[in-house]
Amino acid sequence: MVISVVPRRSHDQHEDNYRRPPTMRPTESVTNDATSMFKSGFLAEVYNEKPVGSPGVDRIVTRFPPEPNGFLHLGHSKAIAVNFGFAEYHDGDCYLRYDDTNPAREEEKYFTAIADMIRWLGFKPVKTTHSSDYFDRLYELAEDLIRRDGAYVCHCSKSEIAQQRGGGKGAIPRYACSHRDRPVDESLSEFRAMRDGEYGPQEALLRMKQDLESDNPQMWDLTAYRVIAPRKSDAEEKTDSEMADNEIGVHYRTGNKWKIYPTYDFTHCLVDSLEGVTHSLCTTEFETARTSYNWLCDKLGVYRPMQREFGRLKLSGTVLSKRKIMALISNGHVRDWDDPRLYTLIALRRRGVPPGAILSFVNGLGVSKATTTIEVKKFEQSVRQYLELAVSRLMVVLDPIPVIIDNIPEDHLEMVELPFSKDPEFGSHHVPFTRKVYIDRSDFRETSSKDFFRLTPGTSVGLLKVPFSITATSFEKDPNSGLVTLIHARYEKPEEGAKFKKPKSYIHWIADCPSLNSPIKATVRNYNPLFTCDNPDTHPDGFLSVMNPHSEEIFPNAMIDIGLHEIIRKAPWPRANSEAAPADDLKVSPETVRFQGMRVAYFCLDRDSSADSVVLNRIVSLKEDAKK
Repeated sequence: MVISVVPRRSHDQHEDNYRRPPTMRPTESVTNDATSMFKSGFLAEVYNEKPVGSPGVDRIVTRFPPEPNGFLHLGHSKAIAVNFGFAEYHDGDCYLRYDDTNPAREEEKYFTAIADMIRWLGFKPVKTTHSSDYFDRLYELAEDLIRRDGAYVCHCSKSEIAQQRGGGKGAIPRYACSHRDRPVDESLSEFRAMRDGEYGPQEALLRMKQDLESDNPQMWDLTAYRVIAPRKSDAEEKTDSEMADNEIGVHYRTGNKWKIYPTYDFTHCLVDSLEGVTHSLCTTEFETARTSYNWLCDKLGVYRPMQREFGRLKLSGTVLSKRKIMALISNGHVRDWDDPRLYTLIALRRRGVPPGAILSFVNGLGVSKATTTIEVKKFEQSVRQYLELAVSRLMVVLDPIPVIIDNIPEDHLEMVELPFSKDPEFGSHHVPFTRKVYIDRSDFRETSSKDFFRLTPGTSVGLLKVPFSITATSFEKDPNSGLVTLIHARYEKPEEGAKFKKPKSYIHWIADCPSLNSPIKATVRNYNPLFTCDNPDTHPDGFLSVMNPHSEEIFPNAMIDIGLHEIIRKAPWPRANSEAAPADDLKVSPETVRFQGMRVAYFCLDRDSSADSVVLNRIVSLKEDAKK
C-alpha cells in the first residue's frame, strides 16, 4: 500500500460539505435540512427588513471579515455558515474580507489558513478583499469627516482619555477632551502631520466627535486613526537591523507607505458601505457598536448597510483563545495549532472531523441573538451521528493478542465477506480467515465472570462473520510483564448433522495471512479531553493546572483489516494524485480517508502516514464515554 501526501482537486469535487456527506455513495444526505436556519427565525426576519438607504437593492451582499492574526476555531464556523450561507440561500454574494488594519499582529500564514478553512467548509467567496485595499479612500473619508466637524486630533494619554470617558467605570462624570473644539483647519493640519510621520505612537489620535451625553460607550469619541510607526525623525536615527518590521509599522500588503492606520470602528462600516454590503451580520458583542456604525455612515453621507447581530457559538471543556493555545504549545501540552486535541478548525480537520459534520452541527443549533454554549461532548455526539451513516466499516484491533486455533490446519485460508455498512449500497469486501488471528486484549480475560461475555478459558465467542465460534483452551503469559502473549483456541465447527449453538457475543478480529498482506499494521492515536474539568477557562488555579495527562493514548501495534485498501482507493485524497488533477488546486490531506472501526471508534488517516507506516487518528468513539 502506498500512502503519501499529495495535492488535491477542488473542494467541491473531493471534500463534501453539509449538503452531501463524505461517503462511498455520492448523493446520500444524513443531515438535517441545511437551509433551515435561513427559512425561519432570526435570519428570516433579517431578510425581510430592508437595508436603510437602499430601496432599490435587489441582491444580497454579505461579508466574513476576520482579522488575520490567528487561526480560526469552531466558534468561527457559525459566523462563516451564517454569512456565506445567508448570501447563498438568497442567491447573493459573500466577500471574504481581511480586517488587516494592525500590521503588528498580522502574518501571511493566517491569511492563507483562513482562506483554506473557508474553502474546506465548502464556501467560495465572490471576491477576496482587504481593508487595506481601501486605505487611500479611508484616508480621504477621514479628512472629509474632519471638514464636516465630525473628528478632531487629540494628544491626550490613555489615562486621560479613560478619565474623559468617566474613569472607565463611570466613577466620575464624562467630560470633553480639551482638543475637541479645536478649529477644523488645525485638526486637518495635525492629521496630515500624523500621516507624514511627525508624531509617534500614542502622541496623536484622530477621534470621532460623537455624543458624550449618550449612554452608549460606543458614542464617546472613539478613535478613528492612530499612529503605529515611530516619528520619522526617530526612525531615521535607527538602522534597519535595529528596528523590527512591527516597530516601523510595515504592513504585510502596503509596506511602509502608511504611518497611521484606521481602527476597526472607523474601517468596518465604511468598507461595508464601499463594497455594497446589504447585511452586515456579526455577533452580539458588536450590538452596541451598531449606533456608532450608523452614526459614521450618516455623518459622511454614504450608503449605510444594515447591521444585525446574532449570538456567538461558544464551547465549554476546552480553550479557544489565541493566548491560551500559545501557552499550551509553548509548554508542550500540544504540538501545534493543528494538534487534534484542540478545537481550531485546522486541528479538527486533521483529527478527521468532516466539514459537513461541522456545518450540520451549526445548522442544527439554529441562529438567534442568544449566545450558544455547547459542551464538547455534544459536539462530538453530533459528529458521531453524522459519521454513523456517512463512512464505511472495517475491523481494527488496537492492542492485539494472537490466537492460535489449534484444530484448524496451518494452511487453512477461507475468505469471509464483510459488509462496509448496514446499508447494502456501501458494498462489501473480503478478508482472510486463517489458523492464526488477532483479537483485542480487552476482549479476553483470564477468568470468567457473569458480566463478561467475551473470550475466557472454557467459554466460546463468535468472530464477526466467521461461520462458527471459537473456545479458548489455554493461554501463555510473559513472566516479566504478566501480560497474556498467546491464546490457544478450538474452532467449534459442529459434526455433520449436529446443531450449531449461537454464541452469546461476537468480537472483531484480524487474520494473519502474509500472502494477502494481512494484517495492515498501524499506529493509532486516541484523543481524550485535554482538560480534567468542564470549565478550564475559569478554573481558579488557571487552565494549565487542569491538564489531562492522558489526553493522547498511543497504540503502536494496532492492526487494520485489508479492506482499508478499498477505503483509500475510493476516498478523495488518493484520487487527487491523478494526472487529470488541475495543477493549481487546493491541497488535501489523508484525513479524508475515514472509516468506522467496528466496536471501537471512528478513525482517519493522519498526514504522518507514509508508504510503510499507517498512522490513524481517532475522530470520536462509537459512543460517549461516561467516564469523561
